[in-house]
Amino acid sequence: VSPKSSAVAYWEQRTRVGRLYPAYEPSLNIFYDLPQGTGLCLGHHAASDPYRKIGFGIVLSREADGVWVYNRSQHPVFVHSPTLDLPSARGLSVRRVMPGFSLKVFDYECSSWMTEHGVKPETQEGPWDPHSIRISFAKGWGPCYSRQFITSCPCWLEVLLNTHR
Repeated sequence: VSPKSSAVAYWEQRTRVGRLYPAYEPSLNIFYDLPQGTGLCLGHHAASDPYRKIGFGIVLSREADGVWVYNRSQHPVFVHSPTLDLPSARGLSVRRVMPGFSLKVFDYECSSWMTEHGVKPETQEGPWDPHSIRISFAKGWGPCYSRQFITSCPCWLEVLLNTHR
């Protein structure tokens, strides 16, 4: 996702599993089981059957306009980043990305504006980083779901971006 200091943390509910995975390339494969795949293999961390829903996982790609996620798994992924919410939004916007689809999950221009104007969401559990993306595999969270917080999801990612392009 970034040639410098971006990193990915893998979580199971409230527990971070493994070390921060540095992202040195503009795109990163994150998967459970991908034949001949390179990238972050969560199969080394997550051993139980529910985590197999990650399957071929996702590709995170840093483009000129922002960061995109492409869902290669057979199940939806759910994403949240500060730039997916409207600046006037009071709630948390979690977006579903269906298998085979992609979504721009982080917008550089919007992030710069939010940082410049000191915009911070009112409802955010735990530490908040204006340059992070949270991604849950197969389970959503937020006001429209039974899980109110991502820390209630079985397995999820925190992508910590280096926003210096």
